[in-house]
Amino acid sequence: MLAEKYVKINYESYDDFIRNCKICVPKNFNFGFDVVDELANIEPNKKAIIWCNSEGAERIFSFLDIKKESNRIANFLKSLGVKKGDTVMLMLKRRYEYWHFAVALHKIGAVLVPATHLLTVKDIKYRVKAAEINTIVAIADSRIVKVINEAKKDLPELKNIVSVNGHVNEWIEYSKEIKKFSDVFKKSTGDNAIKISDKFILYFTSGTTGLPKMAYHDYSYPLGHIITARFWQNLDDNSLHLTVADTGWAKASWGKIYGQWLCGACVFVYDYERFNHHNLMERVAKYGVTSFCAPPTVYRHIIKEDISKYNLSKLKYAETAGEPLNPEVFYQFKKMTGIDIKEGFGQTETIVIAATFPWMKVRPGSIGKPSAGWDLDIIDKENNSCEPGKEGRLVVKTKNCKPLGLFCGYYKNISMTRSVWNDGIYDTGDMAYKDEDGYIWFIGRSDDVIKSSGYRIGPFEVESALMEHPCVLECAITGMPDSVRGTIVKATVVLAKGYKPSSKLIIELQNHVKKITAPYKYPRVIEFVNELPKTISGKIKRKEIRKMGK
Repeated sequence: MLAEKYVKINYESYDDFIRNCKICVPKNFNFGFDVVDELANIEPNKKAIIWCNSEGAERIFSFLDIKKESNRIANFLKSLGVKKGDTVMLMLKRRYEYWHFAVALHKIGAVLVPATHLLTVKDIKYRVKAAEINTIVAIADSRIVKVINEAKKDLPELKNIVSVNGHVNEWIEYSKEIKKFSDVFKKSTGDNAIKISDKFILYFTSGTTGLPKMAYHDYSYPLGHIITARFWQNLDDNSLHLTVADTGWAKASWGKIYGQWLCGACVFVYDYERFNHHNLMERVAKYGVTSFCAPPTVYRHIIKEDISKYNLSKLKYAETAGEPLNPEVFYQFKKMTGIDIKEGFGQTETIVIAATFPWMKVRPGSIGKPSAGWDLDIIDKENNSCEPGKEGRLVVKTKNCKPLGLFCGYYKNISMTRSVWNDGIYDTGDMAYKDEDGYIWFIGRSDDVIKSSGYRIGPFEVESALMEHPCVLECAITGMPDSVRGTIVKATVVLAKGYKPSSKLIIELQNHVKKITAPYKYPRVIEFVNELPKTISGKIKRKEIRKMGK
């Protein structure tokens, strides 16, 4: 395991982990050369990626394959004028070329900008101008081609558009051009050498309260994900890990490349257009996935079906992040598989900053305890630490040092950076509380906490109560304006198979919540829908649901 070069990888307890886990960050560390190429030199035939798609195609890549192809691409991109410091956007869904291009960009010193394939013309224009993107690499998908071609009419700064998996008029065809280039690419030295403080990756955040922010990380970022992969996902040289995520989002960096390869794990990639949990579980069984990470929405679908027909004997570890996991989902999955789902918490701006680590007992509903190197706290309005059981803002204290894996700031937006990170405190924007043993319990985003008749109601607790009823497949709790109480609790519910909406069922669900949690928290309004609005990464769009209720 290459991670041993940078950190001790075995600990006796959580306390040992917190006290003694310190990751070494070399000044000239470069993931492309020091991880991918190093693994290719040590064990060239070791599997790096097993890729398959919903049509039955399959490709397997060794670390030597990744080294050679990324070198060709680095030479190819340099021939197009891409150089150190340039920003390049990848819109490649789950195509295996994403990994080849990402590593190539890291070797050049260009800034990787992952992007979802669902961007609109407006989105692309904004991103190209805001991040000064001069090259886009995209799948030759009809929708993607249409929006990029429409956007480029107003983007003279966009110099190159490269097509993957198909020909597009006036685009540069990757498969045709790549054959011309050498599979040898040397690390830059002298004035052109890449520094650890250089921009490595730039993410556009979801933009729920305005235009998307540009969170960027430096070249130390992959080393931070040793915590994510080794100590949360429990990966080693023999692991085959699947994280359910599109490459356009930070979750792909959490689970599909950096920490995984540092731990010597092989990354399993299932490339599909439309999510189907049957197809997913078939491939988990067929390929012998050992570690599985998915957002709660995926687990909610899995537990509503009989998964005993799948041979999951190789599966040893399960994790979730993105949204809090309802305890009922945890218990049902445990009953079906015998495996605890280990929850983790973090943001685009961070690595995993809290989790249920291997030495800890799982407390369903808790996001676990702080990661090594991360000084987390729950504070009140006066920035004082909250007593156990008292809710407050979940923050990262950075006065003593900036933890490895915390972002460098919002690109070209000092005021926005200072609005969340000042006086040695980075505010996650989330509400939580700690119990007597230091476990952290997530309440919700600050904007999602409901104030009704003087009470403060966290949506997660009500959602968890509803999830215990067999008729509920998924649900979302939001606040709804009310002339008497100011705001009332509304539940938007997706029913499981075999159930139909009715006034009788509404009363049954309301009474169910009253029994499970405090009576004042029950949803006074329940709306049944066929599906909940979500981001491509599986997070529920509560803002859209609130608009639906107006």
